[in-house]
Amino acid sequence: MSSFVSTNRIVTLRDLRLPGKGGSEALKAIRAEFPEAGIIILTTFLKAMWKSSTHCRPEPKPYVLKSMPPKELLEVIAQVYAGRKRVPSRVAAHLAEHLSDETLTNREIEVLIELAGGNRNREVAEKHFITEETVKVHIRHIMEKLGASDRRQAVAIGLRRGVIQL
Repeated sequence: MSSFVSTNRIVTLRDLRLPGKGGSEALKAIRAEFPEAGIIILTTFLKAMWKSSTHCRPEPKPYVLKSMPPKELLEVIAQVYAGRKRVPSRVAAHLAEHLSDETLTNREIEVLIELAGGNRNREVAEKHFITEETVKVHIRHIMEKLGASDRRQAVAIGLRRGVIQL
């Protein structure tokens, strides 16, 4: 690990999912007061990384996963402090896994949430005022987009990728 030399450089590690104004507002305030600050985005899910990228202008920020080993996290912080850019290997692996992902529609996400809750097609249809056939079409599209072979696998993939949360 590099030793830190005092350059009056500021590095902040931010979670964008904060109560109140939220992390994106905090980032804007930090950037307004300290335009040269190094900013690292802390996230749990890839989906959050994609959504948060619009809040991190003018240049993209390094992302770190909350599950990252502490040693690797310290290495990223040291590199950002030194003014360098770095994509941690676990983030790069997540990005590679999801680059070609098709985005689920809002309705497909609603149906996937219902599946995660153990609801049957009829229950999903009644709750969302659609037919069971429409539910089946949504499930088929969800499974195709997520590369799942069945409903349970679709839910597992949706959870792992951060599309839905329990």
